[in-house]
Amino acid sequence: MKFFCYIDRITLLNKIVNQGKTGNPETFAARLGISRTRLYEILDVLKSHGAPIMYDKSRQTFYYEYPFEISIHLSFRPLEPIEEKRSNGGSFFLPAYLFSGRYENTFVL
Repeated sequence: MKFFCYIDRITLLNKIVNQGKTGNPETFAARLGISRTRLYEILDVLKSHGAPIMYDKSRQTFYYEYPFEISIHLSFRPLEPIEEKRSNGGSFFLPAYLFSGRYENTFVL
């Protein structure tokens, strides 16, 4: 599942940045298994959430400007009956009549 891959990638990114051994952007992206462009997209998202990530050209490494931690917590649990009733499971956006066959010729691609 891609979601867990993203979490693993951010966890690894955080670990390498804390070690101060990222290397230049191309090397760092290769270690993470992503493109340089994707690396900068992820860094921008992390910065928008307060991560003080900087780059030192002389040492050729990314680092945190001050001590910083990324903590991701997940929990899984069954829904309570009342929560099930409130959840529409996407039916708001995909009404049943779309799949009834009555409108099969109305969609133009």
